[in-house]
Amino acid sequence: MKYSDLADKSKAELQAMLKERKTELFTLKIKKQMMQLQNTSELRIAKKDVARINTALSAAK
Repeated sequence: MKYSDLADKSKAELQAMLKERKTELFTLKIKKQMMQLQNTSELRIAKKDVARINTALSAAK
């Protein structure tokens, strides 16, 4: 996901995406703790996506 993809979305869409990515990040963290996560780079990608969405939300105000 790139920032340019997020820039044209509405505030409600961004908040829905943020909630979805945060729940995904939570489940990835739980899987990591239980040694069930195969690809640990997914955690970093999810964190960066959350940061990008937060940036887009702050710019939309």
